[in-house]
Amino acid sequence: MGNKRHKPEEIVTKLRQVEVLAGQGMARVDAIREVRITEQTY
Repeated sequence: MGNKRHKPEEIVTKLRQVEVLAGQGMARVDAIREVRITEQTY
């Protein structure tokens, strides 16, 4: 099973989504799961 490599633009988008969700009051752990990445990846 191969690893999926994300483009830099996708990484930045996911990080921004986590920050927006966390800013809206969602727990950071839940926000990370919402954008479908692992805590270790974040």
